[in-house]
Amino acid sequence: MNDETRLPVAETEHFVADLLTRLGLPSTDAALCARDLIQTNLWGIDSHGLLRLPIYAERLVNGAVNKQPDVKCLGGRAAFEVWDGDGGLGYVVGHRATDRAIDIARDQGIGAVAVRNSNHFGAAALYIKQATDAGMIALAMTNVIPNLVVPGGAKPITGNNPLAFGAPTGAEFPMILDISMSSVAGGKLLLAQEKGEKIPFGWATDAQGHPTDDPFVGFKGFLLPLGGHKGFGLSLMIDILCGVLTGGAYQFDIKSMYSAPQDPSDTGHMFIVIDPEAFLGREALEARMRDMHETLRASPMWDPKGRMLLPGELEHETSVARRRDGLPIPAKLMAEIATLADRHGCDLPAVPATA
Repeated sequence: MNDETRLPVAETEHFVADLLTRLGLPSTDAALCARDLIQTNLWGIDSHGLLRLPIYAERLVNGAVNKQPDVKCLGGRAAFEVWDGDGGLGYVVGHRATDRAIDIARDQGIGAVAVRNSNHFGAAALYIKQATDAGMIALAMTNVIPNLVVPGGAKPITGNNPLAFGAPTGAEFPMILDISMSSVAGGKLLLAQEKGEKIPFGWATDAQGHPTDDPFVGFKGFLLPLGGHKGFGLSLMIDILCGVLTGGAYQFDIKSMYSAPQDPSDTGHMFIVIDPEAFLGREALEARMRDMHETLRASPMWDPKGRMLLPGELEHETSVARRRDGLPIPAKLMAEIATLADRHGCDLPAVPATA
């Protein structure tokens, strides 16, 4: 593994916000995106954190992403609306749409906002946290380019479309599940590239469908599905909700931000928010979630050192440790970030001296 640099959290977030502002994002949007990228690293989801900063910067420079999008409602009825992201950065579009879904849920009990004409929105868990912070239960999903080989298939026909779900717990952290429909997210292959590591067989294939442990070959090839036909079916469901239903792009009409960095990705999202006050009430929900968590904790493990974790618990523990110890950044990515800082006149965060 390559050496890692530990970057301080607050200073790094300030650096990212400064860089994105210099690249043309309004300061409030730049701060939002910086917060999201750092939060993702804090959770330990390094495949969707600062690793993505270089490609976002490239797309802001070349105009693939609309820096000041006119995000607006196109129509809908009652608790359901469809929005146009106007080619904006997915974080900006996603948070505005989630805000609206929360508002609808407060009024209707449930709110759903589907989005077309957007771009990569990072980790779906970010929008779940936004909803659970407001006391809501939520689902978030997005479609991506076809990169998944289904059982028996000779080429990808659907994306590894991510799906996230969450609920408030009243504890230090909400319950958040964030998964993609492939064995692993494509970002994990990018992270392995940055670290100079091999990947396990079963994650990806080469362009001919043969298994590989090379992350470069796998990223140019195909991802393998989660649970065979189950992951395939769920992927189609997400593409229908985010692309077919919205009147936006789906399957091969979506573009990759890596192979087509000069073009808008035209991805779609769906955010569904439920207000527990519509039936059970927030306090009752949190009490029942605490009971569920305690039941999980009490579940016996074959390894006496093992423990059952609620989804989101490990990410919370990782976040606490990284706020204390700093964000681990692989050497190759650190060099790319340093190049961005030099190119755009930003000051890199100071690296604390090691003991």
